[in-house]
Amino acid sequence: MTTSNSTFPVSGITELTHLGVIRAVGEDAVKFLQGQLTQDVASLGLAEARLAAFCNAKGRMQASFVLFKRSPEDILLVCSRDILAATLKRLSMFVMRAKVKLSDASAEFQLYGLVGQPLEALAAGAHPAWTKTDIGEANLVFLSAGAGQPRALWCTPAGSPAPQGTPMALELWHWLTVQSGIAMISQPIFEAFVPQMLNYESVGGVNFKKGCYPGQEIVARSQYRGTLKRRAYLVHSEAAPSVGQEVFHALDAEQPCGQVAAAAASPLGGFDAIVSMQTSAAADAVGAAGESRLTLGNATGPALTLQALPYQLLESI
Repeated sequence: MTTSNSTFPVSGITELTHLGVIRAVGEDAVKFLQGQLTQDVASLGLAEARLAAFCNAKGRMQASFVLFKRSPEDILLVCSRDILAATLKRLSMFVMRAKVKLSDASAEFQLYGLVGQPLEALAAGAHPAWTKTDIGEANLVFLSAGAGQPRALWCTPAGSPAPQGTPMALELWHWLTVQSGIAMISQPIFEAFVPQMLNYESVGGVNFKKGCYPGQEIVARSQYRGTLKRRAYLVHSEAAPSVGQEVFHALDAEQPCGQVAAAAASPLGGFDAIVSMQTSAAADAVGAAGESRLTLGNATGPALTLQALPYQLLESI
């Protein structure tokens, strides 16, 4: 699939009220998370951040995180609020005698999304995605671009002043996230996908050289044994998709070929979404007359038009 280089100018700051923070503190914090997540936490530097997933034994994603260290023994995992409590409970079951304290630290930190002028004011110039800059007590995490626009997550202790900038609607931030092609796990898609079904292997969310973690054998087998049969794709629709909604192909009215993983209204009109679907359905998304064969909700639902991803899919690692 070809990638898109289109840029849509967006600028502003918004509080990310849909996200929360799990905090892992202690001398075993790194070792503990190393054994639970798809990411290599042990090699994570203080000037880095990473995308990571927490899977069940079958390799299905129960949560995904923006992961970074505030210090060598203080690690923050930013995730969707609607799965935070359950994720914290599941992670805590594995702590046993490890010297690590896990907590819901959502009330201890404020999270903001920055794009355009407010980001330039804090950190002028180009910064690679998944790097981190500390500004006083705040952490500035550079994320993957959305609609060609660099984005960053600002994490600061509760009660600290917000960065200066024009307020931006949260829905616009959601759209930029969709445009980045990276869907985060939320409750409607809990345990719906192995990481490759959301392209996590192509965007740095899985490390295939680290040690074991729950579901590691399934994730590795999905990568190395045969062609991946499901991937994540960007689509556009004139109707509003909802996360978890099924997607159909016109040639199969009975069985869905995919599922919506993230969606947002587009400032250009209509709606954009990330859909995890069968690669065969994506390859046959357009009929002989140029019509879309992908539909939302059922075989006669609103049409979905396949869009280009902003990154290349990796066939092998």
